[in-house]
Amino acid sequence: MSDKTPKPFGLWPSPLTAQALGQRTRLDEIGWDSDGQTLVWLEGRSDRGVLVAQTGLEARRDLTVTHSVRGGVGYGGGEFCIAQGRVFFVDRSGQIFTRSLSHGSPRPVTPPFGACASPSISPDGRWLVYVFSDGATDLLALVDSNGQDWPIQVARGADFYSQPAWSPDGNWLAWAEWNHPNMPWDGGLVKLARLEGTPPRPAETFILGGDVLNAAAQPVFSPDGKQICFIEAVGEFEQLVLVDVASQERRVLWNPGDRHLMLPAWVQGNRSLGWAADGQFLYNLSNYAGRVQLWRIDLEGRATQIDTAPYTWLSQLTVSPSGDKIACLASSPHTSTRVVVWENGKAQVMARSDAENLPPGFTAEPQAISWRAANGSPIHGLYYPPAHPDFTAQGKPPVIVSIHGGPTGAVGITYSPEAVYFTSRGYGFFYVNYRGSTGYGRSYRDALRQRWGDFDTEDAATGAQALVELGLADPKQLVITGGSAGGYTVLNALIRYPGQFKAGVCLFGVSNLFTLDQDTHKFEAHYTHSLVGALPEAAARYHAWSPVFHADAIRDPMYVFQGADDKVVPPSQSEEVVAALRKNSLPHKYKVYEGEGHGWRKSETIVDYYTEFERFLQQFVLFAP
Repeated sequence: MSDKTPKPFGLWPSPLTAQALGQRTRLDEIGWDSDGQTLVWLEGRSDRGVLVAQTGLEARRDLTVTHSVRGGVGYGGGEFCIAQGRVFFVDRSGQIFTRSLSHGSPRPVTPPFGACASPSISPDGRWLVYVFSDGATDLLALVDSNGQDWPIQVARGADFYSQPAWSPDGNWLAWAEWNHPNMPWDGGLVKLARLEGTPPRPAETFILGGDVLNAAAQPVFSPDGKQICFIEAVGEFEQLVLVDVASQERRVLWNPGDRHLMLPAWVQGNRSLGWAADGQFLYNLSNYAGRVQLWRIDLEGRATQIDTAPYTWLSQLTVSPSGDKIACLASSPHTSTRVVVWENGKAQVMARSDAENLPPGFTAEPQAISWRAANGSPIHGLYYPPAHPDFTAQGKPPVIVSIHGGPTGAVGITYSPEAVYFTSRGYGFFYVNYRGSTGYGRSYRDALRQRWGDFDTEDAATGAQALVELGLADPKQLVITGGSAGGYTVLNALIRYPGQFKAGVCLFGVSNLFTLDQDTHKFEAHYTHSLVGALPEAAARYHAWSPVFHADAIRDPMYVFQGADDKVVPPSQSEEVVAALRKNSLPHKYKVYEGEGHGWRKSETIVDYYTEFERFLQQFVLFAP
């Protein structure tokens, strides 16, 4: 017999407040200094990015007080590098600054022009190479590390660049590049250049791996500089390729054949590969179906899994240049994101994204759910049931069906503050990893090509129905929510399946594919061509799958949220839909957050968003007839 108190679903009192979510810290990137003793990581505090350093057991300290650290190329990322007691970071303005780890104030290294990302310091400390973009042209630039001279170009001609890396002797430079119409996960190259002169410039350039149909990324030199390893797509997954620098002779080091060895490069600075300090091993993060594992691979290709329990999701692998230390961002469904260091098999927590004050019993173990599409294809999702140690309810719970962005994204088995916020109040929370999502092989990811707005919408609706058939959801209290590409799916689902969802919550969702194709930023300038088709040939699909042309079919209440400064999905995309809702007198709310872009960063925005979301559900779902 349960000793829990009966109380209706959705009304359970939760200790996880909107204010607590607003105070959470984002943890983004990690880096070791050359001595292997000082660890630096990036914290997002409201709308500011702050670099934090800790040496050994000393107290942590902030390195950036008057600056906000944030990568400025594309969606960001690649914010800093650290070497020889100095850190180089990208300021929100787009400039690169430097400062000593011991003392002093930041000084500019690059001029105030364009945007920068992924700085990498040469072994002798004289030169800094980085990714530069003015929004139209991307290239690799090089500047002296004190910023006394004007930057020069060291690689140009590709549409995009990422992950520049120096050889330990400073004589070689490697990087990843790709061209339109590809996205970085579709196809791209890893290149190697031999450098000459002062300042150093490429004298010869070689292609090490990848092509227009298979992506290659994350080149890393061995500690002795004789070899370089990178990740290369092959078939459904990826492999590790090892190349002799002098001869460019290559061999496949590891091809597990059943898991991904890297995530889609939506941002600069993704890292899932690194060399051990002694050069005898490499470390790699692999994932399949949302669960990440840490592996150690010797130079003969023998792989050993490293126990990282209780963590189920790891990212931003960073290997110390001395000793046997590995740092990662780590989390699990019951543990919020942390900066964790593993040394000699033991884990030490360096930083936490929140206070971790939530008592046991308030987090749910996600259940993997699979169902079949109309054409028989398997579809995947993760269901978080209601979780509260003190309350229970009769019947089936209301369920929030969440659609991720990208659309080449995915939701892993990790801590979800949003899911916990609602499940601890008595809602079920269901993440749909629809066709097009990463983590289930290349064919699953590519299934959305030419079908965006079709398959994702079908999978959202059939996923919700699958939950009902499994007895996990109240069919009369289903809610659909999503942001960006997920918001696009929300709109299409409400149009094509009126009445299936009691209400919808759309965050900066795409509504007009024609204007998106015209107005979006360079990174995604050709993305709709692969997802929907090229214009004018695919104009019929653009019209059929653009919610704005069919918004009069929406019958369910909606809340639309938008960032005023969103450059990816500008406010006009939301305003067109809201105008249609207003014209049809459909119950709806519309809120624009000033100073926010493509996602929420400010604490006050996050607090208001969750408060508004919950009130909307109470009015239009829990208490609605």
